[in-house]
Order: sequence, then C-alpha cells, then structure tokens
Amino acid sequence: MALGRGLGELLGEVESAYESNNTHDYASKVVDLDISSIQANPNQPRKIFDEEKLEELSLSIKEHGLLQPVTVIQNEDDTFTLVSGERRLRAHKLAKIDTIKSIVLDIDAFRLREYALIENIQRDDLNIVELAYSYAQLINEHNITHDELAKKVFKSRTSITNTLRLLQLSSYAQQFLASSKISAGHAKVMLGLSDNEQKMVCDSIIGQKLSVRETEKLVKDLKERTNPNKKLKVKNTNFDFKPLSNILSKFEASGLKAKAEKNYLKIEINSQEDIEKISSYFKLQ
Repeated sequence: MALGRGLGELLGEVESAYESNNTHDYASKVVDLDISSIQANPNQPRKIFDEEKLEELSLSIKEHGLLQPVTVIQNEDDTFTLVSGERRLRAHKLAKIDTIKSIVLDIDAFRLREYALIENIQRDDLNIVELAYSYAQLINEHNITHDELAKKVFKSRTSITNTLRLLQLSSYAQQFLASSKISAGHAKVMLGLSDNEQKMVCDSIIGQKLSVRETEKLVKDLKERTNPNKKLKVKNTNFDFKPLSNILSKFEASGLKAKAEKNYLKIEINSQEDIEKISSYFKLQ
C-alpha cells in the first residue's frame, strides 16, 4: 500500500492544532480524555526519552497547561490509541494530571502506523537509530522504494540509504549511537566488523575519546591483525610447472581434466568416480 494522498491533509490538521488550540475549525474537536483511557502507540519509533526534559515539560504543563493537544484514534472498546504526543502524555503522568487535551482523528489502524512514523520523522527530534528504524518500517510495510520515501519525508535518497545502513550495527553499537556517545561518523567506520570487534571499538572511542579519523586507523589496524593473509602477496607468479607435467599427463590419461597456471593446480571434478581416481592415484605414490 502506497502512502495515501490524505496523509498531507491529516498532517495539516495536526499542524493547525499545534499552532493554537483556539483555532475555530478544531476547537470543537479538542476534548479532555482520561489519561487511563489512552494507550501508547505500539508502533511508536521513539524508544529513548530524556527524563530531564520530560520533567521540565511536566513542570511547564503544571504551570501553564497543555498548549498542544495530543492526537488519538478511538478503539472499538471506547479506549484510545495515541498517534502523536507521547512526550506530552508521559509528562502529564509525571505531573499526576488525570486528563489531557486531545484531538480524536478518524484513521484506521494501518494508516495509524504510516502516519505516526512520518509524523515523528518530520516533526520530532528522533535520534539517528530511531530514524533508521522508522525508515525501515515505512519501506517494508508500505512497499515503497528509497526514492519514494525520500520524496515523502523531504530527505535525499543518499541520506536515507546511509541512515538505513546503520541498522547493520550490533545492538551494543546502536545503543552508543542512540545515546550520542558515538557519532554517526564513528558508527559508519565500524560497519562490517563483528559484534565483538564493534564492542571493542566503541569502548575505545569512549575511553580514549577517539576522533573519527583515529577510529578509522584503529579499525584499519584491527582488520589487518585479524586478516593478516590479506596483506600477503605472492611475489613470483611465473612458476615452472614442468616437474608436474608427468602427473598432469597421467591425470589426463585417466580422463581427468587438470591444469596448472599462475600459483595453483586445478583439477576438475565432475563425478564421484573422478574423486576415486584422484584418491587411487595418490595411494599409489
């Protein structure tokens, strides 16, 4: 299912409600709902909330009231599911306020996911890991390309592709990135390393306060230590295979195809019988 034409209209509704809860078109739609009747959006991509900022928002709501209503949809059992405004909902709970100003949207469950993800991408300051998961969810569930998503969220295709690559990191590295203990530049350098290697590099970045360039050198040295054979090159590739000519002739006589070139001897095997021929030859030697 492609992202729907009506999405822009819904975003416009929420934008208007955010600008002023006195807007006459939506004033009648703002209702006070019991906090207990609202459940968090299970598809909310934001996973990490700054407790200090939540406390500040909670104190502000106590003193000035909520200026931006949350948006919800109504469920069949007369409960509500949050579409946007989880920080505001959490802040209300911290403030021990029983009700919250809300706008009830008419939107089905499938479009809830689509809308919530795009609303977060466009409006909220998601960390880059949450942003990557949001992109992946939209692409996978709504069957759209990187180019199509780029147009919907006003990002370049390259930016979206590079962000999605960060999901290849280990969960340990993702936690460091999500909490801003390492930068996206640090994270990209670690792509391709094993989970244990990523953990070692993350710990080194934090413990030694490594720059991205220093991290690049660390990763390069690590790869050279773990893959020493990649540095070894055969200097002489003009070997003399004449001493093997007798063996090659015997292979050919028995119906085997054998070839010697550069720095290897190649024997073509097409059946189990070929393997038995080779085995019997070496047993005779």
